[in-house]
Amino acid sequence: MWRPDRSVHGPDRATARDVEPINRLFTEAFTDRYARDGLSGVRVPPLTSAIWRYAIEDAADGAMLWRDADGALVAFNMAHRSGIEGWMGPIAVRPDRQGGGIGRVVVQSGVEWLRAEGCTTIGLETMPRTIENIGFYSRLGFVPRHLTVTLVRDAIRQVARDCERLSRGDVPALVRECAGLTSRLAPGIDFSRELELTLDHGLGDATLVRRRGDLVAFALWQGTPLAAGRPREEQRVLKVVAKDLDAFERLLDGLQADAIAERLRRLSIRCQTSLPAAYAHLLSRGFRVHWTDLRMTLPDAPEAGAEGIVMSNWEI
Repeated sequence: MWRPDRSVHGPDRATARDVEPINRLFTEAFTDRYARDGLSGVRVPPLTSAIWRYAIEDAADGAMLWRDADGALVAFNMAHRSGIEGWMGPIAVRPDRQGGGIGRVVVQSGVEWLRAEGCTTIGLETMPRTIENIGFYSRLGFVPRHLTVTLVRDAIRQVARDCERLSRGDVPALVRECAGLTSRLAPGIDFSRELELTLDHGLGDATLVRRRGDLVAFALWQGTPLAAGRPREEQRVLKVVAKDLDAFERLLDGLQADAIAERLRRLSIRCQTSLPAAYAHLLSRGFRVHWTDLRMTLPDAPEAGAEGIVMSNWEI
């Protein structure tokens, strides 16, 4: 009896040429995920191509693809590394190939790559209400940690004290300063690659705060729309590093000033609930809860401790 070839080949490294099939699979897989969660009316839109190019270049050899016997895309995993911090996302398997063990291979390949790269934190984020995903990742050894809460507010005009824009200065020198501050607060973590790629791809910028000439805070943000065809209206903050709450307060003023200057009407910050003081401060500043994700890590590769405030977005 004839049987279809169900073999899968990979991982191959993703390139910019793969953006269109990755985007189609992303939309198909995540729309199917929402439908199985009972949200049948939700259709996940394709992402802006520039966002995928950024994700692929940021992941480098961690941008992994699997194909079927006909060469069609079956699955992908974008594994990212920021120094010792490693995380995976997005991860997707074509709906017609789910349940056959491909997902396990995809996740384990990402874990193996991150370990080989020297990451001592290895994790991912998933929707808290999606018990199938939580169960799947738990069977692969991941354990639930805290929530990452997306908080949003409308941008208002602010006077930014001692704030700078990364793109308007000596970029290499400022990136080194940002790396130095991050290393002092969270040894081993380095966001330099994300800072450089955001500028290289024209996706956004970074806001920097000084105190008596010394860098005490910065935030990496992007203003390019995530969803293809959407207007440019949101400042998405991807990374936050602040020496203390006062520096964080001034950073928020700087972010709002930069959002107004860029004609972005809304700020979005993904705050980990492991930072209760920062979370409460955002609420006091008028931010409101918009979305939640559950952060999961491997037991032997948890998040490292940090001084001050260090927020790291584990999504593109």
